[in-house]
Amino acid sequence: MKLNSKEFDRIVKNSLKDMPPEIKKHLKNILISVRRRPSQAMLKELGVSKHETLLGSFRGVSLMKRSVTYPPLFPATVFLFQESLEKVCRTAEELEKQIRLTVIHEVGHYIGLSEERLAELGC
Repeated sequence: MKLNSKEFDRIVKNSLKDMPPEIKKHLKNILISVRRRPSQAMLKELGVSKHETLLGSFRGVSLMKRSVTYPPLFPATVFLFQESLEKVCRTAEELEKQIRLTVIHEVGHYIGLSEERLAELGC
């Protein structure tokens, strides 16, 4: 599946409308950024091999680590990687569902959930 950036952005916006309320409330404090693909530096930093597919990534300070004495320097950001998401989806409906799941997963990191806990929750 291949979309132009405008079509992809439209699907991202649609997927964000139907977020569960407990996730949606956190979206007000997070920047959602779409990139064509993750950079090599990002893959290396995250320990992702070239044979793995990275759908999204959270950058920032989780809510669990924030404090008055340790404020974040940059806004929390969820990156979505268009080419990776298109690669794993065949239809616009699948893509919308996968984007929603990816955002929920990355927002989970923002609120302090580990990879293990997210896996237990099916994210």
